[in-house]
Amino acid sequence: MGDISTEKSIFKVMKNLILLLIIALVSFNGQAKELEAYVIYTAEGKKVDIDKVMRAADGKRYIFFGELHNNPISHWLQFELTTRLYGMYKNRVMLGAEMFEADNQYIIDEYLQNKISGKNFQNEVRLWPNYNTDYKPLMEFAKDKGLRFIATNIPRRYASMAYKQGIDSLKTLSDEAKKYIVPLETFEFDSTVECYSKMIFEFGDHGGVNIAIAQALKDATMAHFILQNVENRNVFIHYNGAYHSDNKQGIIHYLKKEVDEDKIMTLTTVLQQDTDKLLEENQGKADFIICVPETMTTTH
Repeated sequence: MGDISTEKSIFKVMKNLILLLIIALVSFNGQAKELEAYVIYTAEGKKVDIDKVMRAADGKRYIFFGELHNNPISHWLQFELTTRLYGMYKNRVMLGAEMFEADNQYIIDEYLQNKISGKNFQNEVRLWPNYNTDYKPLMEFAKDKGLRFIATNIPRRYASMAYKQGIDSLKTLSDEAKKYIVPLETFEFDSTVECYSKMIFEFGDHGGVNIAIAQALKDATMAHFILQNVENRNVFIHYNGAYHSDNKQGIIHYLKKEVDEDKIMTLTTVLQQDTDKLLEENQGKADFIICVPETMTTTH
């Protein structure tokens, strides 16, 4: 009887230990989920990995990475995606960004070609405050690999003119100045495009229409310089604020006038309290949605 009692005691202790182990593993797995830095979803809300994104990129010619400007996950994945695209296409890859204005292109070219120093480059290009942490790695990658990096955005002074004085004010600019803007005779503003109509509604009488027109002018100019610089066999990856390419509007609204949509791939970045499931409001924003916890630290 003593042996049976001892065996029962041992069995009970082992059972309790197994239960504790299961509870610990469940708890650990729960913590691991909470600590995920990001999850990638398809437009429909299915979880995928970066390899799936790269397979989808095969055959695309225009890849738009919609970022949150101060989000470190956006910037890290931009670099990872770019290096992987380079692995696929080598010198066929071209880079371009909203963060650089078209009239600075020659300075960028001079830097990439080692004609000017990094100090002169940084002093003379109108860089965003977070350049060194967030965009310099991309610029240096282009320099190291001998890739072109295109400044696609309209000079901010001209976007400001359009907002404050109206689009027709740009017609008074010199021919030299107009080189850095989408040709005005081809620019069309469609207030029914959701991203613009939303702006008009939100800002109302406080310059809503002009704000939307200035935004559209930026989008059209970026599409213009992408098309002007891309060549037949190249793959163009463009970095921009998510609102410039979400729902395949913004820049892509203008690009689609010249390009088949099946040649375009989009990514966007969203913040959610819980990243285990993509919220319905974030579904469909892009071909791939990078979902990041709201508690993620920022770069500035």
